[in-house]
Amino acid sequence: MDMNKAKEYIGLVVETLNSLNHEQIQNAAEAFYNTYQQGGNIYVFGNGGSGATASHVTGDFLKGASYGLDKRFRMICLNDNIAAMMAIANDIGYEDIFIEQLKNYIKPGDLAVGISGSGNSENVVRALQYAKEQGVNTLALTGFKGGKISKIATNWVHADVQDMEVTEDVHMVIFNIIKKEMQSRLMGDNPSMGTVYDSRVS
Repeated sequence: MDMNKAKEYIGLVVETLNSLNHEQIQNAAEAFYNTYQQGGNIYVFGNGGSGATASHVTGDFLKGASYGLDKRFRMICLNDNIAAMMAIANDIGYEDIFIEQLKNYIKPGDLAVGISGSGNSENVVRALQYAKEQGVNTLALTGFKGGKISKIATNWVHADVQDMEVTEDVHMVIFNIIKKEMQSRLMGDNPSMGTVYDSRVS
């Protein structure tokens, strides 16, 4: 293995993290918190690696940012329902796999979070545009040049890098930052994640 390439990759991740706009992250965190306070749903969606990030962060919020709370985060990953996505893609079109699901759920006080490295994935573009037209708060996470969704979303967090893998790594860090901020606000600085977890990591 060429460790110089590994060091180069790590360096690019660190450089991109250091270049993040802190105000963008703060605004994204406030969007999550305000939606939680209003009892709204948070819809997260993306394709490929971005879809995996959407699924990961949904799991983190349903458990990690909600454990022990009477009022919990209401989060739905739109790319987790394979049957729904396949039916929509087969009968209507892949570009509509997220917007058609939003039509079932979306209501005032919700938050739609679209993740796209390029910012131009058509199904993410359509879903965020629809959410915006419904008066719902929107958040876009992008890389590269930001793409179309950077201009659609109410809030935008940008990984300023021309590399898809680094973009995906940075997006996960951003979501972890937001999750830890929500934990701090709602649970304190050292929340329990469950007795089994606590004993396992102690």
